[in-house]
Amino acid sequence: MWMRSTLTYRVSFVLTTVGSGTTAFLDFAAILIMFTHVDALGGFSVAEVALLYGATSTSLGLADLTLGNVDRIGARIRDGTLDVLLVRPAPVFAQVAADRFALRRVGRIVQGLLVLGWALTGLDVEWHAGRVLLLVVMIVAGAAIYGAVYALGGAFQFLAGDAAEVQNSFTYGGNTLLQYPPSIFGKDLVRGVTFVVPLAFVNWVPALRLLGRDDPLGLPGWVDFLSPAVAVVMCGLAGLVWRAGLRSYRSTGS
Repeated sequence: MWMRSTLTYRVSFVLTTVGSGTTAFLDFAAILIMFTHVDALGGFSVAEVALLYGATSTSLGLADLTLGNVDRIGARIRDGTLDVLLVRPAPVFAQVAADRFALRRVGRIVQGLLVLGWALTGLDVEWHAGRVLLLVVMIVAGAAIYGAVYALGGAFQFLAGDAAEVQNSFTYGGNTLLQYPPSIFGKDLVRGVTFVVPLAFVNWVPALRLLGRDDPLGLPGWVDFLSPAVAVVMCGLAGLVWRAGLRSYRSTGS
């Protein structure tokens, strides 16, 4: 319904989609400006940083397109309109995700893919079936990890009432962090996004394998292939926490 409504005004849809992609591109423009003054950033070339940027932006774009509206649940909890979703013959999570579905967010995905494609043309990497598969799995698993963070953030709002900005600090904030190479950050921060909130598996860990670089934490090589497993665990945890949050909902009492 929301897609049909959006496409009714096609010029508006095109303009908002292009605007969304252009706004997202400003982050990469800042990176390009940095490389007008340096040849490498943390030992990474502009093409290698573009790979990190394109991968995390595409993954976040996919998650944002499908689950970005989960952060609206805080408003529904406050005003009691979540009750309407509870009596409908459809999963509440699906209804929350589809509420005011914003097709314009596809602009972020297109922008991320364009940067990723540009990065692949500039990398000195010998591509074969294994590396191509790892790249595809990295993007899909990264989207699932971001999606799990969206769901966890939504579940947290059952307790906090409204914590959309807390959720955004891990999604959009995490995306900004992962656009840059791990070598420019302290090891404690890298450990935190690897073992506590495993956002490093969105792109850092598998991308280091693609680029033939050493892991800054000295992790064994088989860890580079754990992104799908981390995504499954994160999604499973998000599902359990969401169910617990939904059971704790008591409406507004009005």
